[in-house]
Amino acid sequence: MRLKPADRLQNSIHGANPEKLFQAFKLNIPERIINFATNTNILKPANFPEIDVQALAANYPDPDCSELREIISQSENIPTENILFTNGINEAIFLLAKILGNNTAILQPNYPEYRRAFPDAHDIYSIYESGAYSNVIISNPNNPTGEFHASLYDFAHRKFPDVKFIIDESYIYFLPEIPQVQRAKNIILLRSLTKIFPLSGARIGYVIANPEIIAAMKNSQPYWSVNAIAQELAKKFLLDEDFLIHTREFYAKAAPEFRNSLQKLGFELSDSHTHFFILRLPDNHDDMQIIQELLKLGLIVRHTRNFEGLYADEKYFRIATRFPDENILLCDALRKLVL
Repeated sequence: MRLKPADRLQNSIHGANPEKLFQAFKLNIPERIINFATNTNILKPANFPEIDVQALAANYPDPDCSELREIISQSENIPTENILFTNGINEAIFLLAKILGNNTAILQPNYPEYRRAFPDAHDIYSIYESGAYSNVIISNPNNPTGEFHASLYDFAHRKFPDVKFIIDESYIYFLPEIPQVQRAKNIILLRSLTKIFPLSGARIGYVIANPEIIAAMKNSQPYWSVNAIAQELAKKFLLDEDFLIHTREFYAKAAPEFRNSLQKLGFELSDSHTHFFILRLPDNHDDMQIIQELLKLGLIVRHTRNFEGLYADEKYFRIATRFPDENILLCDALRKLVL
């Protein structure tokens, strides 16, 4: 799939907050909406953890997230001083922007929030350009394409040992196997817990890096940054191995079936390794017009206009896999509207 710079779309609208999307198009919200735009896990634990919300809300949270750091320490076989929990990955991004300074590059396409945190960052389109910069930001699996490169870590460490690589692994838990943490001094890993677990409203994620980076981030982090409810739920979810297995098994079957159905219709898709991907619209189709028509049917897909690196003269949607019957509805709608 060809990539090149695209103009940024300011004040972008997408499916993370569906009601705002319908408002932007001046449409009434249908009784049933199916959101393919958000790439959070559509599965929910069989038994949602029971926690004492009143007690947790009434008391200050652990500012060090000690129990959570111990859980990650044991699962990844790394010291706790290499781990920092944050109020979602967005907080980690802005903390890194504060401590790393200038001369940063973003390997595009990438999560648009990096542009807000690093407004002076350079855009690059090949990892081989990394040597000219002090810091390089990469998402792996990539957002929005879903592509994953297992060789990235060793390559970055060996080829560019003096460059700090911020590797956003927000969707790493969706892979069949989580790669072993590379304890290279120049690699900083960001992992969200709000994509795989139903914690989007609670906000929590964590960073794995060398102790010097972690200490610098901690010194810049507001005290009690991660609330007590998020911490308690995350502890229980991280220990629920059955839920993680169930999620991976579900998407290992549903995602390829969905992709195959769209490809049989003739759509070009990114080479995704996870549950979401980008779909290229055929030439001479207005992406916003198609989005509007889909909204009328209660189907939400995500535009990619604010992702740097996608062709300005070609239009894409980012689409996440849902339940098979819902996936069929989108396939049928796209066939009627586009083909």
